[in-house]
Amino acid sequence: MSHTALRSPMARTRPRWRRLGWHAALALAAWLAAPAAQAAWFVWETVELSLATGASCGNGTPYRFFVNRTPLNGHVAISFEGGGACWDQDACEGRGEYSATNPDGIPADYLAQPNAAAGGLVTPFTARVDPFQSVQTQDWTLVYLPYCTGDVHTGSTVRVYGDQRPDAPRVQYHAGQANVRAAADWMRRHLGRPDKLLLTGFSAGGVGATAQHAIVRDRLAPRGRTTLLADSGPLMSAPRGHTREQSPSLPLHERIRATWGLDAPGGLIPTLQARLPTLNPDDLGSLHGALARRYTQDRFGYMVFQEDGIFAGFSYLDFFPEIANEPDPKRRADLLNALWRQDLAHWLPTLDAEPNIQYHVPFFRDFNESHCLTIVDFSGTGIQEAGLATVEPFINSALDRKPPLRTVEQDQLSDLGQPLSLALEILAIVLELFG
Repeated sequence: MSHTALRSPMARTRPRWRRLGWHAALALAAWLAAPAAQAAWFVWETVELSLATGASCGNGTPYRFFVNRTPLNGHVAISFEGGGACWDQDACEGRGEYSATNPDGIPADYLAQPNAAAGGLVTPFTARVDPFQSVQTQDWTLVYLPYCTGDVHTGSTVRVYGDQRPDAPRVQYHAGQANVRAAADWMRRHLGRPDKLLLTGFSAGGVGATAQHAIVRDRLAPRGRTTLLADSGPLMSAPRGHTREQSPSLPLHERIRATWGLDAPGGLIPTLQARLPTLNPDDLGSLHGALARRYTQDRFGYMVFQEDGIFAGFSYLDFFPEIANEPDPKRRADLLNALWRQDLAHWLPTLDAEPNIQYHVPFFRDFNESHCLTIVDFSGTGIQEAGLATVEPFINSALDRKPPLRTVEQDQLSDLGQPLSLALEILAIVLELFG
């Protein structure tokens, strides 16, 4: 497999579904289906963590997460919610295209409301009976970790942002690290040691699931297989000392390290260094290899589209003003994608070095700007030239410890006409009408 295929020979003239509003549209449809889908199974339990643990949402309100237990086995699937990030006032207050989700906190009835979680149906990994897609974890105990701190579940500091409204600044609790740690402590006390453990997440949740894998795994001490499935949240290789031209994600990494307290005592980097001997603290992208070498019996799976316009925008727009100020939308998208593919081409060879890492990198899905493979369902996520109709064989390969699948789609045309499921087609129509 050659990584030189990570380039797009075609102009980006096709329509893209608008990002803003898809959460709400999905939620509206899934919220109506959720009560019936859950009725035959256990209900979602709301767990509120004490502020004394250091856990909180970005606005200082208590952090809540949700557990749906099963008597059928001792397996646990933990899903990290996605939804933007912030390092300025507007984004932390929920304004802007890539702003942080849930700026006002997590209500106790979060999974009963039409919101980003979509009643647990935002991804098949959080649904007992999913009307769109089945996965083998649906009879496991399910844990849903909402996202409300703007720090991709990794921060450990408090910032005051007054750059937009100095007379009414935002006090932001970047408490992602404490939230995950306290939630894992609760799970160990109340759920015990799992027989099998899955950590998964989409977008910001994909970053969070990767960054917190060691911490959660060490606290839960699973008896059997542990699997990571990170969807569209890669930590690209970006060594300090490089320029932004060499490693386009480096300015982003430098910003979040400083803003979210990642290098501070007790922060993410020192915490991981204590657990992962081969972690290079000067390259956040080294985490993937360090995890694989520390937990050699675990399986690590990473998924991302080559045409992901949302994570590319989040990663580069604030740090490449010449792209942000480009007036032609198509030209701007082309420039962002060129950086994205450059980062991918550097990142994938670092994964090849580890025998327990696998990856699935299709070209394009005409939904949500090709961002996230596991939201709603798996339609449009295959790599046809490799005989993979969807991402499901990749997921099963990781969970069942089959030979690792490492596939990058070479064909840059077939995905443009591939059909989506009825669920995604309906959602796309709703997006057009109300997005």
